[in-house]
Amino acid sequence: MAGKTAGEVLMDILEDWGVEVIFGMPGDSINALMEPLRKKKSIRFIQVRHEETGALAAAAYAKLTGKLGVCMAIAGPGAIHLLNGLYDAKMDRAPVLAITGQVETDLIGTDYFQEVNLDRLFDDVAVYNQRAMSAEQLPAIANQAIRMALTHRGVAHLSIPDDVPRFKVEREARVTSAIHVRPVILPRAEDLEKAVDLLSEPRKTVILAGKGTHGAREELLGLARKLKAPVVVTLPGKGAIPDTHEYCLGGLGLLGTKPAYEAMREAETLVMVGTSFPFTGFLPEDVKTVQIDTDPGQIGKRYPVDVGLAGDAAIAMKHLTERLAVREDDAFLKKYQVKMKDWREKMKRQGMSDRLPLRPQTVPVALQEVLEEDAIISCDVGNVTVWMARNFMLSDQKFITSSWLATLGCGLPGAIAGKLSFPEKQVVAVCGDGGFGMLMSDFVTAVKYGLPIVVIVLNNQKIAMIKFEQEVMGNAEFGTDLKNPDFARFAEDCGGIGFRVETREELRQALQRAFTIKKPVIIDVLVDPDEPPMPAVITFSQAKNYAIHLLKEWFD
Repeated sequence: MAGKTAGEVLMDILEDWGVEVIFGMPGDSINALMEPLRKKKSIRFIQVRHEETGALAAAAYAKLTGKLGVCMAIAGPGAIHLLNGLYDAKMDRAPVLAITGQVETDLIGTDYFQEVNLDRLFDDVAVYNQRAMSAEQLPAIANQAIRMALTHRGVAHLSIPDDVPRFKVEREARVTSAIHVRPVILPRAEDLEKAVDLLSEPRKTVILAGKGTHGAREELLGLARKLKAPVVVTLPGKGAIPDTHEYCLGGLGLLGTKPAYEAMREAETLVMVGTSFPFTGFLPEDVKTVQIDTDPGQIGKRYPVDVGLAGDAAIAMKHLTERLAVREDDAFLKKYQVKMKDWREKMKRQGMSDRLPLRPQTVPVALQEVLEEDAIISCDVGNVTVWMARNFMLSDQKFITSSWLATLGCGLPGAIAGKLSFPEKQVVAVCGDGGFGMLMSDFVTAVKYGLPIVVIVLNNQKIAMIKFEQEVMGNAEFGTDLKNPDFARFAEDCGGIGFRVETREELRQALQRAFTIKKPVIIDVLVDPDEPPMPAVITFSQAKNYAIHLLKEWFD
């Protein structure tokens, strides 16, 4: 460490922690970090065209790999641009390190050019937020920042004044380790016994599986089989078990399935695993509830709970399964298995339609035919989320989106991160035209680094989900029209390949070709702007307000 600059030591620390990729854009207040980064051959720097892309890509990298995502930006405008992607990481609990420059130490507090109070700016988004005060301090706070990001699965931020990386670590610096130890969290024995007693009662039981059940498929299915309980998945939990599995009822809520909605209405016992589901209006009333979560603070946070199990999902479910007797009555399960079979067939029929303009449901159904079992899917936010949640039957593919922040624009950065993480796998971004238009400039980033991703744009010239929301409120549509470029031609101008399709057969052919081309591809799919993302079950209030909207459209 002695004799090296603080910037060189920082790169050594990132290497020690296994960092392989940093997303960012160079600039004056981080130039002293760019030179040691250039020399660090084990770390790949991916230059993005917008810092928001860098932060969203770092968050997606962390979601896909479980490793630390890293992004970097200059002081002032660059740091500000990071925030949206960092809030996505915070809310989806993805470990990310954000490194920002700052004006030189003797200029801080003088309202200097591009000076922003970064300590205050990042205070809400970060679990660890520190400014480097000296070359000797930087190694210790860098280790601590990374350790905190991994421990709390959140954002850590280091603000580094422009002069600090150039100083040599002369004095004896505090020595710490690049080590993070993961605990095994076990529920209390008495809580397990309470849960076993509750679940042994002969009630109709539904399991709600969230993000925390990823990696615990066998334990989840083992518990479901013991309880003869159908499994409903949250959007972040999609893929915990295959969508086509006999125990799966699909999603819940506005993106969900009719069988999941009805099963929740009929349930007498609810088991929530690895989720703090926010849309409690879709959960059953007056039922016995068991909630499992590694974070005790999430148990009972949004919904009344009878028994809480603070522990790892896989371990807690395994302990429950071992203690429970097999439930003999499977009438409830079989009832909803029949309903779910009918629902899946209905979703497939929607996607097989040759109606023009194309129904947007055609895209996920056609994608299903060409996508391999281990592919990476980065789904943007909007109506496209509805179609992918309902009409694409996930098996062992990895599926990521901006779940809690639900920020438009996450699809393309997620695909870039996906291809860097898993270069040998198919990677697809499925975007609406509104989401893709926000950060489409970074398609050239995929071209520059030779990342053969496939970007599917559902082009309906609308911010279609907001159009539908306005209509359901009984209002006339306003401010939702989009004027789009030819996205296929844009792909060609960037150095990629573009397809513009209008029919189902053109879509099928484009998809088959896209995954054989060793270049980034955009498939611009013209879809019907008037296909509403109707919830699985329509309430009277929604129907009434929609009728009011139609009258307004007629008479205005």
